[in-house]
Order: sequence, then structure tokens, then C-alpha cells
Amino acid sequence: MKIHALIALTVLLALLGCSKMTQENYDKISVGMPYDEVVKLIGKPDKCDDVMGLRSCTWGDDTQSIDVKFAGDKALLFSSKNLKSNPVQ
Repeated sequence: MKIHALIALTVLLALLGCSKMTQENYDKISVGMPYDEVVKLIGKPDKCDDVMGLRSCTWGDDTQSIDVKFAGDKALLFSSKNLKSNPVQ
């Protein structure tokens, strides 16, 4: 029973360590990309603010982040900070 718990814990930790917030995924974001597609690509944002039809969303924190500004549900401006690349597999 302990072996099954150890295997489950290992799998969970591996999944948590596989962030979608990478330089490769950031490079796939394009002007006009719908909000839902950005979420599929990099996950649910940590914070969004909506003001007068504009949505500003942030993934990550002060040390590593992606910021995307949406107008009419389409990506308009985006920037990143300290993203890491996926290791070569």
C-alpha cells in the first residue's frame, strides 16, 4: 500500500512541476487569439481585471509571469517576465 501512495505522490509532484507557463507556450500567443485559446495554452490566469470592455490577465507572480491584455475577447498586447524554456526531451 505504501508503494502505491509513493507512486501517486511522485506522479502528482511531476504534474505540478510541469508548468504550462514556458517561453515556448508564450511564443505561441498571437494578436487576435481568443481568451479561451490562451487559457488552453497556458492555463487559468491567476488574476484578471475587467474595465470598459478590456480585460487584463496575469499568469504567475512578481518573479515569473505572463501578462495579456484582451479587447473584445481577443489578445491585443502581451508581455512576459523571466520565463524558462522547456528542457529538451
